[in-house]
Amino acid sequence: MLQDKDRIFTNIYGVHDWGLEGAKKRGQWSGTKDIIARGRDWIIDQVKASGLRGRGGAGFPTGLKWSFMPKESDGRPSYLVVNADESEPGTCKDREIMRHDPHHLVEGCLIAGFAMNAHTAFIYVRGEFIRERQNLQAAIDQAYDAGLLGKNNVHGWDFDIVVHHGAGAYICGEESALLESLEGKKGQPRLKPPFPAAVGLYGCPTTVNNVESIAAVPTILRRGADWFSSLGKPGNAGTKLFCISGHVERPCTVEEEMGIPLRELLEKHCGGVRGGWDNLLAVIPGGSSVPCVPANMCDDLGMDFDSLKAVKSGLGTAAVIVMDKSTDIIKAIARLSYFYKHESCGQCTPCREGTGWMWRVMERMVRGEAEKREIDMLIEVSTQIEGHTICALGDAAAWPVQGLVRHFRHVIEARIDEYTARATREGSVMEAAE
Repeated sequence: MLQDKDRIFTNIYGVHDWGLEGAKKRGQWSGTKDIIARGRDWIIDQVKASGLRGRGGAGFPTGLKWSFMPKESDGRPSYLVVNADESEPGTCKDREIMRHDPHHLVEGCLIAGFAMNAHTAFIYVRGEFIRERQNLQAAIDQAYDAGLLGKNNVHGWDFDIVVHHGAGAYICGEESALLESLEGKKGQPRLKPPFPAAVGLYGCPTTVNNVESIAAVPTILRRGADWFSSLGKPGNAGTKLFCISGHVERPCTVEEEMGIPLRELLEKHCGGVRGGWDNLLAVIPGGSSVPCVPANMCDDLGMDFDSLKAVKSGLGTAAVIVMDKSTDIIKAIARLSYFYKHESCGQCTPCREGTGWMWRVMERMVRGEAEKREIDMLIEVSTQIEGHTICALGDAAAWPVQGLVRHFRHVIEARIDEYTARATREGSVMEAAE
């Protein structure tokens, strides 16, 4: 279990002052000028050595991503864009950072911007986040007033932060759709290449990072890459915010070491599964877009990228959705199918047509009105969507359905048998009545 001295986000529950004075008392903005004085190569090397992987879902090494930015300008400015469009169902970690610990993010933007030769950062905030945007903007204003940001600031690196409020579209959480939206266009993903590091916002070199990734950087640089890499597991270093919801006694967002066993995470921080561990049916371990993991695979399940990949799921955003045995698992996944059908931007045919088709089949499976041959047909269509779209929304729509069939095919078949038997009985009764 992570010790308090190793927690990065020390005000995640909003117990203390979230403003500048409170943040300084908790160690933020301490030695920031000295960090910048060490140079961008040192910063990038430290972030690489720490083993920090992107906290937005993909888990790409953060320092490596920064190193893709051009070292010398070709006349175009470079930009840092922070993805605060936290729209993945079950995910509520960036919300807590912006609401209760925003100076972590503000300071992180300055350091990351310097490391990638950017003088401007844009923070794209989810449309539904009102209080979060207000607190974040207030924190940025405090930093400007204190001379920590802006032109001729105390750190010697001119830097501006612009907060952009989205309109509530899930697709704008995809980095290139986010850039399109920032430019005032329809939020639709771009083809890659070119990648944002070459042609991003306004056609300029751009790095898009998650809130948690950027917010963790100042503490890593202050305490050292060795400290961060000593936490967690090899290849899955450091701490992570886990958002736990569903059928637990106390849903919460908590910072823990990467690789913590799922059972330990739930029992130490959430009071365990409602009705006890034996009442667990399944867990969606990384937000709605990753396949569910059944209870019989959860006893020793590590909460990190590689352990979850080994069971054909994923850490994603570490949004843990717990489902006990009262859950109608088919209905739960059908609800997610509707979400992805609703949020598809419609640009790619497999996603535009396939998500709606999968949802309609899933709705019939909820009632048992499908045929058993349609189960394999459903998987076949999901694989035709997966990997055949510009962005990963097609994959996100396919994976929950694939996880359901992989682990709960027997539940689907039993419901179809039940519906068929009931329909046969009712048909016999009607014939007898005639």
